[in-house]
Amino acid sequence: MDRTTGGAPTRPPQGVAGAVLLLGVLLAGAAPLIPLAVLVYRYEAELLPLFAVPLAVLVAAWRIARDRARDQLTDPLTDLPNRQALLLAAQEAIAEHTEGYSVGLILLDLDRFRSLNDTLGHTAGDRLLVHIARRLHRALRSGGAAGSATRESIDDVFAGLPRHYRGRPMVARMGGDEFAVLLPGIGCPDSLEKVAKALIAELAAPIRLDGLLLVLEASAGVCVFPQHAQDAESLLRRADVAMGHAQRGRTSVEQYDEAQDADTPYRIGLLGDLRRALETGEVQLHYQPKVAFDGRVVGLEALLRWERPGQGRVSPDEFVGLAESSGLMPRLTDYVLEAAVGQLAHWREQGLQVQVAVNVSPRDVLNPGFAQRVAGHLVRHQVPAHALQLEITERLLLDDSRRAADTLAELRGYGVGMSLDDFGTGHSSLVRLRSLPVGELKIDRSFVSRMATDDHDAAVVRCSVELAHSLGLTVVAEGVEDDETWERLACMGVDAVQGWLVSAALPAEQATAWLRVHRTGAPPVERLTAAADRLPPAIQPVLPPVIQAVQAAKLEIQAPTQQSWAPTRPQ
Repeated sequence: MDRTTGGAPTRPPQGVAGAVLLLGVLLAGAAPLIPLAVLVYRYEAELLPLFAVPLAVLVAAWRIARDRARDQLTDPLTDLPNRQALLLAAQEAIAEHTEGYSVGLILLDLDRFRSLNDTLGHTAGDRLLVHIARRLHRALRSGGAAGSATRESIDDVFAGLPRHYRGRPMVARMGGDEFAVLLPGIGCPDSLEKVAKALIAELAAPIRLDGLLLVLEASAGVCVFPQHAQDAESLLRRADVAMGHAQRGRTSVEQYDEAQDADTPYRIGLLGDLRRALETGEVQLHYQPKVAFDGRVVGLEALLRWERPGQGRVSPDEFVGLAESSGLMPRLTDYVLEAAVGQLAHWREQGLQVQVAVNVSPRDVLNPGFAQRVAGHLVRHQVPAHALQLEITERLLLDDSRRAADTLAELRGYGVGMSLDDFGTGHSSLVRLRSLPVGELKIDRSFVSRMATDDHDAAVVRCSVELAHSLGLTVVAEGVEDDETWERLACMGVDAVQGWLVSAALPAEQATAWLRVHRTGAPPVERLTAAADRLPPAIQPVLPPVIQAVQAAKLEIQAPTQQSWAPTRPQ
């Protein structure tokens, strides 16, 4: 099976094909001279050598045109086909589409190459890119070194292709540190993903450059025609979407998923509606309480809710992910901070002294000036910094821990609280965890919700509590929905809990009523309202304001259980 890679669409014709093409050009260009040449041959044969001059000009013009066409389709640094050549080859492969025949594309990007280029210098960086190009070309041409995982993986894929497979792999450089591999005839995305993983493994082999031993990491996006795209441009763009998702999630390889793509018609419409919703205030904040085991309210978490007109509620994961991938995240974060800090100011005017936690994206924290923006919201509403807590995720530890630590330290200098959210679902190290100025650790609900029935999850929670306390951190457990989980968390020494057993996330008005009840140390809401309902109607007007507020809420602020929301901590 022919597996020659790269260059085929860009190299000048060779051998018999080149000779035939040259002869055709000469005949076409010399056609007007043929009658004159015949006359000269008959009457003045000695003048025939003069015809060599126009023929030489034609040959020179052909060579210049050939070289210019080659240059337009070739990357000058690596001598690989460039983006335009890849698109032409993809269009040709798609044009050959028949039943059972498809075209696969892998887009590869070297992780953190820019910092390596800045450290070693651009000359060394260019030499490294040339080395990478040769390594990719060699891997697809020969499957890598004998006995290597790369060779076995790629050979397995090609061995499983249908007999009518006539595609020829192409390696292209897209610019910068991006490379692409076109594989006509590979129809299964899983097979293409297997090749991508094998290529990443090949790139991870150590490279010696100027006396340094370098180990490179890469991310890849996989896209297949016609399953994921219908033309060459879409194939390339959607492979880029998948690659970006692989980079953000640190998953090495990702297949294209329409849910990740901000440029589908649905998501373009969703993004436009989200922009309008931020302008008109349609996006709302609901507040979910966090309580200690002795009944104290230790804070509330601000959660986004959006009712899209005519479409119903949109999942926060969907529109927050869309905002992050489209560049709208800073605006959304400012919107949330403004609303949350404004609500804090309103509560403080009513004598409700609470702390509100706001989730922030790693991209926000890494943006210059983020700490000053947060401080601006606090100053504008005259809210003390300790009343605000920012929740960050473990992903921030992987992106740029030094810059993140500097920004978070600046925020802590203002007095803003810090919480590490969804602990246990990421890949953080203890060294990086200690470097961040967080005061609270939140155990992810995926562990908490199953700990009563899964000993492994219970062990994860127990170890997380011990780790956090050893580092001097407060521990909050998310997703508490039953009394057994409550009791187990209390025995493990968890400091506070959050979940439906305590309360659902409430709109601001209902959260205000909830806080008025529970700041007094009164009995649980369901008991209070049940007792009030049994009183004669004539006494209702003289009920305490707290009970009247609960009555007006129509019990919507109850947790979805009839158990007490704050049992006494076991002694």
